[in-house]
This record gives sequence, structure tokens and C-alpha cells, in this order.
Amino acid sequence: MTTAIQHREDLTVSSSPPARPAGADPAPPGRRLRAPGRALGVGVVGLWLSVIVLLPLAALTVASLEQGLAGSWEAVTSPAALAALRTTLLVSAVVALVNSVMGTLIAWVLVRDHFPGQPIINALIDLPFALPTIVASIVLLSLYGPNSPIGVQLNATRWGLIVALAFVTLPFVVRSVQPVLIELEREVEEAAASLGASASTTFRRVVLPTLAPAIISGTGLAFARAVGEYGSVVLIGGNLPRETQVVSQYIQQQIEIDRPVNAAAVSVALLSVSFLTLFVLRLWGSRSQRRQERTS
Repeated sequence: MTTAIQHREDLTVSSSPPARPAGADPAPPGRRLRAPGRALGVGVVGLWLSVIVLLPLAALTVASLEQGLAGSWEAVTSPAALAALRTTLLVSAVVALVNSVMGTLIAWVLVRDHFPGQPIINALIDLPFALPTIVASIVLLSLYGPNSPIGVQLNATRWGLIVALAFVTLPFVVRSVQPVLIELEREVEEAAASLGASASTTFRRVVLPTLAPAIISGTGLAFARAVGEYGSVVLIGGNLPRETQVVSQYIQQQIEIDRPVNAAAVSVALLSVSFLTLFVLRLWGSRSQRRQERTS
């Protein structure tokens, strides 16, 4: 009898789970609870992006292919469409390069200098984010139009396009560079100066390499924004075919003359340029971050 009882006790002990070693952390109960929450969050994000971004883009792509790939390619490569694309890309590239310099300079002044009215200047930098772009076009037209009070007429010229696009894209560079300048250690610059480096050498060898990722990122964002801009150029640009007509105005023109397939095809081409720009920026930023982590 005693042997049978002992046998049952041995079976009970062997079938019980192994004891946790002393000092071991208990299994976090939240691990099982976080997984459903994470899946729910991913599902909500995926659903929202599908409704807001993916489905409209898919519908636009399908509409651009109503006449097949050949018809879509013919619409994108027509002389008028190519002229609008060339004008848009050229002006956007010029604006991005100008803002890369002026935006960095403005960010430097805002961070390194203190002067009366600085909060007002900071607010003005963000104004293009909040101001309807059509209002900017009206303001620029009244200032640089046929009845310019300062005697400078940029209406229906590419210079007018450059000014309008520079206005709406300037904050991208300033707000990209400004946080990096704030976090930049002044001791490194002071050490370089103490070793006899001039101000230009210190900026070129010490400051600029640190600011370069932010400058490139802001410049790329400014370019991507300028490529798809419409409101700020609709009045001052003049919409002259093959001269000042940008892609967004060409798309509107195709819709007005009842050519929605052409409009959709050119829209897909424009979206591809913007997406490629943002994708390259993202890829370059990730590689730069990994490189910095390896060197640090």
C-alpha cells in the first residue's frame, strides 16, 4: 500500500511543471496582452492608410490604364505633357537648391542670434503651412503682377513660379535644419577655433558635415512639395503652355477638355516622381543613421 502511494506521488511530481530557478524573473503577463493590442493597432493603421491613400492611388492607376499601357504612355509622352514635366522639374529643382541655402542661413540666424521680433520671424516661417496657397498666389500677383507697386513684374514668367514655390517650400528646409543646429555642441567649434581654424574652415569641416543630412532631407521634401504644387502658381504663373504651365495645371486642363485618362496618366507620373524622391530620402536617411550608429 505504501509503495502504491509513493508511486502516485512520484507521478504527480514528475507531471508538474519544473520549478522556476530562484531569482529568475517571472514571465511578463503583459507580453500575451500586448500582442492583440499590437495586431489591432497595425490593423487600424493599415485600414486607415488603405482608405485614405492606397485605394485612391489604386483607383487613379486603374483609371490611367483604361486605354492600356500604350495609351497611358502616349498621354505621358505627348509634347505638351513633356513640356509641363520639364518646366515643373526644372523650376522645382531650382527652388529646392535656393531653399537649401537660404533655409540653412535662416535657421542659423534663428538659432545662433537673438534679436527683437524673433518670435514673429519664427511664426512667419510656419505661415506657408497654414496659409491657403491660393492666397499666396493672390498676394504675389498683387506684388509682382502687371500693377506691381514696386515696379517688378514676374507674372507669367518662370521667375514668378520660382518665387511662388520658394514661398511655400521654405519651411521644410528651415524646420529640418533648426533642431540639428540647436543640438549641435558649440564646444567642437570652439576647439577648432582654438586650434587656429578660420570661421569658414570650421563651418566647412565641423558644422556642415553634421548639418548635411538635415539639409538634404529638407531640400528633398521641398522638391517633392514643389513638384505637386498648384495653388500658389495658379495665378502668378500664367499657365502658358510649354513656358510656365506646370504639371498640376496641365492635369486640370486635360480634365476641362474631357480627357480624364490623360489627366490620370500624367497624375500617376507625377506621383511616381514624388514617391521616388521620398523613398530615396528615406533610404538614404536610414543608411546614414546606421552609419552614425556604427561610428559612435
